Amino acid sequence: MIKHLCGCVLALVLSAGVAATVEIDPKAVVYQLPDQIKWGPVTPAGSQQAVLFGDPSKPGLYGVLTKWTAGNHFSRPHFHPNDRFITVISGTWWVGTGNKFDISQTVAMPAGSFVTHYGKGVHWDGAKDTDAVLLIVGEGPGTSTRVEEAK
Repeated sequence: MIKHLCGCVLALVLSAGVAATVEIDPKAVVYQLPDQIKWGPVTPAGSQQAVLFGDPSKPGLYGVLTKWTAGNHFSRPHFHPNDRFITVISGTWWVGTGNKFDISQTVAMPAGSFVTHYGKGVHWDGAKDTDAVLLIVGEGPGTSTRVEEAK
């Protein structure tokens, strides 16, 4: 019994050592673990961004993580020049359309939801009582143009 238990423990120790020495070929796969993703500062509007690939300020494909922090933090009505494809990674993201800003007129997008923002479509969005993390993929430049709000 003790011999069997020692053998199991030795097998676990050896397998842990082997797992730690595995290396991924960076010419085939590049990755970032969660603690290696570089988040920018939280904006006055309550959002935070981490660029995963590309450059949203330049032409070309880009991917960013955007976090809307809890506390009724929302963008104001605006549009983007190009389509953007958004997956809600965690939390609940709230989306509204048109130039009348009213958070009671938003639709909840829970984690796992997929949303398309069409280029030049006026919308606004954010978080109410929980943080919301989004993966946004688009074609740059990913500028944002505010629109005059309806009274």
